[in-house]
Amino acid sequence: MEKPLWMICTTHMFIEVYLLMQVALIPVVIREFQLNLLEASLVATVPSLITLLMNIPSGFLADRFNAGQLLFASMLIEGLSTFLISQTNNFWTLVLGVSLLKISSPMYHISGLSQLSRLAKPEEISRSIGFHNALGNLGSAMGLITLSVFLSSMGWRLTYLFWAIPILCWGFIVLKYSHFKTKPKAKTEHKENKRKFARLSLIFSTSFLILLIVIGVRELGATGSSTFMTTYFVDTRGLSEATASLVFSLGPFIGIIGSIGGGYLGERIGAKKALAWAILCSSISLFMLSLASQLYLIILIYLFYSFFGSAIWSPMNTIVARVTPETERGMSYSLYFFTEGLLASFTPTIAAGVIELTDIWFIFPFSVAFQITSIIILRFLPLPKQR
Repeated sequence: MEKPLWMICTTHMFIEVYLLMQVALIPVVIREFQLNLLEASLVATVPSLITLLMNIPSGFLADRFNAGQLLFASMLIEGLSTFLISQTNNFWTLVLGVSLLKISSPMYHISGLSQLSRLAKPEEISRSIGFHNALGNLGSAMGLITLSVFLSSMGWRLTYLFWAIPILCWGFIVLKYSHFKTKPKAKTEHKENKRKFARLSLIFSTSFLILLIVIGVRELGATGSSTFMTTYFVDTRGLSEATASLVFSLGPFIGIIGSIGGGYLGERIGAKKALAWAILCSSISLFMLSLASQLYLIILIYLFYSFFGSAIWSPMNTIVARVTPETERGMSYSLYFFTEGLLASFTPTIAAGVIELTDIWFIFPFSVAFQITSIIILRFLPLPKQR
């Protein structure tokens, strides 16, 4: 890949360092702050709402400002917010710190993916997004590995400080880099105004609207299971908090391979088929995970689940690029992440309520049902010819 693409992918790696720490810490938060499961779910729900609110303005900024400046801003916000989290002794201060941290995610993702879709050749978008997601999985894995180390030694708070300095340093490196591709512009203001409604109609095409429904339904299932995965490992399977975090951290590592595999599969059989197969295999693996009781089986099946769960993102992001105009790519990804964030923001609380009424095991059929439904809806998605 060219240097600008590697710059974007490396930024993605740093952005995702803290992605899974919050859900991995839920059993720790419950114990330390004396919470029930519903209260603890707020550490995932409230930050998701903040992310949701930031999606639309982030899309507006991505279509109008330099990508390097926005990537720097995301690094700065992420790096500085960790200082607040590392000093918290109050649950609501923790929620506030994680919420501030989450602002960096939509600011990066919408700008970064818009830039990547403009830099990559149309026939190589799926592969490029695969490598982009692979670096993100690497970041998540490194974050969880350091969390498991600090949990068993100096405490989870130091994990946030550990990554702050390299993140801030990388932000300044990105700011100095000036070879990102700008948004295509119309030749005259008259032509731009004339095409405005045509672009909006392309964004809200039938294909894109169906894709948003697929994204939303799948997110309902995926968020429910991922939020309480470590809680399931600790409460039901009897693993220690550090061991549960370590097992959870294996997911992003195998996700590196899954992301690249999803990108290549999308090139081979098409993004739509690749997405359907990835969701189906993810659902089967998740159901099998609910039946496993021995540690080695739990780890093995969880690796399969993580592989296919990560393989989803490359074809999904490729489809977004296929069904939306390049000139409004930032707003298109903004709506994509808005839909995803909308479902992710309240799913943990719904899932926690379901668990409180039934059992934590029920989160598995809950998740599988929504993911299978998303595959059925995906069948009705028409794709335009490759541009």
